[in-house]
Amino acid sequence: MRLNPGQQAAVEFVSGPCLVLAGAGSGKTRVITNKIAHLVQQCGYQARHIAAVTFTNKASREMRERVAQTLGKKEARGLWVSTFHTLGLEIIRREHKSLGLKPNFTLFDDQDSLALLKELTADELEEDKDLLNQLISTISNWKNDLILPAKATELAQDAQTALFAQLYQRYRDHLQAYNALDFDDLIMVPTLLLASNEEVRDRWQNRIRYLLVDEYQDTNTSQYQLVKLLVGNRARFTVVGDDDQSIYSWRGAKPQNLVLLQKDFPKLNLIKLEQNYRSSQRILKSANILIANNPHVYEKTLFSELGYGDTLKVLTANNEDHEAERVVAELIRHKFVNRTDYKEYAVLYRGNHQARLFEKAMMTNRIPYKLSGGTSFFSRAEIKDIMGYLRLLVNADDDNAFLRICNVPKRGLGPATLEKLGRLANKRQISLFAAAFEPDMEQHLPKGAAESVMVFTRWVVELADRAQRGDTLAALKDLVREINYEDFLYDTSPSPKAAEMRMKNVSELYRWITDMLEGDELEEPMTLPQVVTRLTLRDMMERNQEEEAADQVQLMTLHASKGLEFHYVFMVGMEEGLLPHQSSLDEGNVEEERRLAYVGITRAQKELIFTLCRERRQYGEQIRCEPSRFLAELPQDDLEWDRGKKRQSEQQRQQAGKANIAALRAMLKGK
Repeated sequence: MRLNPGQQAAVEFVSGPCLVLAGAGSGKTRVITNKIAHLVQQCGYQARHIAAVTFTNKASREMRERVAQTLGKKEARGLWVSTFHTLGLEIIRREHKSLGLKPNFTLFDDQDSLALLKELTADELEEDKDLLNQLISTISNWKNDLILPAKATELAQDAQTALFAQLYQRYRDHLQAYNALDFDDLIMVPTLLLASNEEVRDRWQNRIRYLLVDEYQDTNTSQYQLVKLLVGNRARFTVVGDDDQSIYSWRGAKPQNLVLLQKDFPKLNLIKLEQNYRSSQRILKSANILIANNPHVYEKTLFSELGYGDTLKVLTANNEDHEAERVVAELIRHKFVNRTDYKEYAVLYRGNHQARLFEKAMMTNRIPYKLSGGTSFFSRAEIKDIMGYLRLLVNADDDNAFLRICNVPKRGLGPATLEKLGRLANKRQISLFAAAFEPDMEQHLPKGAAESVMVFTRWVVELADRAQRGDTLAALKDLVREINYEDFLYDTSPSPKAAEMRMKNVSELYRWITDMLEGDELEEPMTLPQVVTRLTLRDMMERNQEEEAADQVQLMTLHASKGLEFHYVFMVGMEEGLLPHQSSLDEGNVEEERRLAYVGITRAQKELIFTLCRERRQYGEQIRCEPSRFLAELPQDDLEWDRGKKRQSEQQRQQAGKANIAALRAMLKGK
């Protein structure tokens, strides 16, 4: 497929800063991959001096594969395609000395951070869940805005914020003592380093001579600053974004970063991609009219050459149970008449709590479905166990890993022993592992417990030595065998089948580790510490991203649907208070909710069906529902409301009957 004029212009402009305003379904990934090929083949850039950054592992993996196909693996070698956080991690890894970090630093995931903060704030917050969550989100926002504890204290205007700033300092001190970083540090730390250290900044600006950023509207303050510091005065970069699809302000994204670009880079070249290759013109017209209600710095209007398409349906249900029944009945009817696959359908909702009734209705009708946001690979207990062992092997001072696995399988290291060991470690300002080797350790613990601690820690030291000096893979296989992990799974799983599945997951993890240790055409072989750090990051990034290959109806939130497309989309719960959500209405943030509706509408390729309820249960009572204002903002001529449906003529009824019988015959013949 040839590039259209807008795409071609975006690919060929390389002499300065470039903003590609790419509407939904306008082929932005093609532009990025073609531009990378153009830079290497036509402009004399070496792949190793080009970096492309996006927000999810899935997107960066797809981009890497597409570039390898376009350029060929040899020419693509050395190209850096990753998420923002992986790029930040790489800068930290290479510059750890400038940051005062030991090379084997630990990454804390959200569960590790929560556990540490819970412990550190026990006196002040008394394990109050709401306050803890508030603290975590406040610290995250501070880090995203590049605010360190001293500045946070200075800015605090009330007692709670002042307390939170103090707890932020305590948390930061502990992370430094553990030689650890959390998820937000992966952007804040390299950004502050590049800002303050000219030598490091020059080194990275020389390493990355052309930068491409995808989904630019999702960047927060620190990510934007990181981009600015990497491109420097040379300003050779292309950012691709769509202000109408900015739906992550709750996690720090700032769509105004698109506007800031013009101010910071006055020579910015703006290119719009308005041709959509995904949806019918009717769907796009509705999306355009809806989003026109939001204020815009840059105007754009999507168009399609795929035909005008079917009317958009609105189904009204009595209540949420009836809504789920109607969706499933419509889906079964539609699939039967059109002979489609289940994977062509998606049910999109505003909040995860809406999924339960749709799941139940799908199960009752034996419809296969996939619920996005299920248990991710890395949250499984067996994977967390093995990762805990690996983290301890590469960094004996990782207290979190030590606490996770020192008694898995059981080896006599219960809470009482760990508390005593912890007191000794705190007194000496060392890690739990190091405390096990203190000369007077045995005086602090009962004899049997002290012996168990020594046996365990010595075994870890020997295994780490084998992994580092000898055959790393063989040492890792010995790990599982020597702790009798398979027997432990059979003892602790509800059934032998479940134990077998869990062991399969461990084998899958080992397969990934093997691939990373050995490397391939695009990736250099890694050391064990690099593998462990990369997998920990992959866990954080990929919690809810598993492959979507099977023939199943997709159930997901509107947020999770961004970047995906489906032939047939049901947008459910189109009511005031749900979409737009009540909390956004209270905060006066209807614009973001409208962008969320816009994202949902533009997922649909062929047909779009909205549903709403007359009544819905809320806090135990039935509430009358108002149709969403967004339905009223759509072009009414393109909507077909079922409550005011025109009666079919005799001829139309006969035609529909014939079509149904023909479809049934074809289906039976197919069997």
